[in-house]
Amino acid sequence: MVLVKNLESVETLGSTSCICSDKTGTLTQNRMTVSHMFVNLEQIDCSTNLQEHERNQKLAKPDEKITIGYKPEDPAFREMVRALILGTYTIFMYDPTDDEAKQLYARVRKVAVKSLEGKDLPVQDMKEMKARLQCAENKLLNIFRHCKGDASETGLVQFCESVMSLNETRADFPTHKFTVNGKDTECLVPFSSDIKFNLFIRDMKKDDGNLRVFMKGAPERILNRCSKILVNGEQIDFTEELRAKVNKANSDFGKLGERVLACAFADMPADKYSKESYQFDVKTWKNWGLKNNSVADYADVEGHFPMHDLTLVGVVSLNDPPRPKVDLSVQKCRSAGIKVIMVTGDQPPTAAAIAHKVNILKHPLKEFNYMVKELGMSEEEAWNQSTGVVVHGDLLAEKHLKEEHLPDDDPNKGEFL
Repeated sequence: MVLVKNLESVETLGSTSCICSDKTGTLTQNRMTVSHMFVNLEQIDCSTNLQEHERNQKLAKPDEKITIGYKPEDPAFREMVRALILGTYTIFMYDPTDDEAKQLYARVRKVAVKSLEGKDLPVQDMKEMKARLQCAENKLLNIFRHCKGDASETGLVQFCESVMSLNETRADFPTHKFTVNGKDTECLVPFSSDIKFNLFIRDMKKDDGNLRVFMKGAPERILNRCSKILVNGEQIDFTEELRAKVNKANSDFGKLGERVLACAFADMPADKYSKESYQFDVKTWKNWGLKNNSVADYADVEGHFPMHDLTLVGVVSLNDPPRPKVDLSVQKCRSAGIKVIMVTGDQPPTAAAIAHKVNILKHPLKEFNYMVKELGMSEEEAWNQSTGVVVHGDLLAEKHLKEEHLPDDDPNKGEFL
């Protein structure tokens, strides 16, 4: 049933031929959980949260199905977890609403919730109920606690908190700040959909270091910025052979329908990047940080910091399950002659896997990119035989930019679609 406020909208609904749907939170549940990691040249299963495993082990009869596929004390694993913590800004935060406080008050005082509608609880009772709710929240498993941040980072911090404390780790290695004319500038680059990564400059004094850049984001935006990789605690050259291993892990995780993120860092020597005097250009960094391929290309730019020649720590993947029965809804649209298109910023293997799960991509083995890259077909041959195609957002942006000068009524505008 559809309730329409404006009758003119009925005509639009009746003539709908295509629905473009966002993926995260619409087709999927927007509940990200860490699933796999690739660290120290190994793929490891991270689908079980350490806290959940530890609580299970304390039971009289532990559930044998709850096991972990990683070693919590492994130095390479812990280095990856630390890099994820220092490369995120999501925090645990739960601020109970007045309605939640009223519901708890009703249960505690054994009164009907309806009797409290339209009324305010006494201030002291409101404080007590909210304090109880927050206390109960802190006792939950990390995977169920509320966070302030996006879904991907929420999944990361819920996993990492069980391995090492977010607050303690970030306090030990705080985000660097510098002061100009009495105003503090925090050295970070927030995530955005156009750059697909974020960046922090952290003070590594506790490790007897100077400053370190931490960058986290989509593999296609991070891997090509790395010239080294961390293996057994050493930074070694990121050779083509090692790149192939990382790309395979990235592809394997993507084919499972998981969102993949890469994490890298770069140390900054104190003689060049002084904590006391260097002013980092975190405002106009796009003028030099996006266009070049090496730190040497912008070494003379005032306020620059390393955004290339990074050291890859590893990659992590997160699972976001489809919403229940969304595949049936897509099938109903298709039966009604309505084409459904999924819009996502995920890389093509991940997008194709999720599209298959929700019934948008019926035959994943006949997807254009798969036939070209995995089966070795020519683009012409694959196009003639494929039944679906995943178009990456970067390609859309590139095509759109080339046609931006064309007027909207030009028949050639958007023809590539």
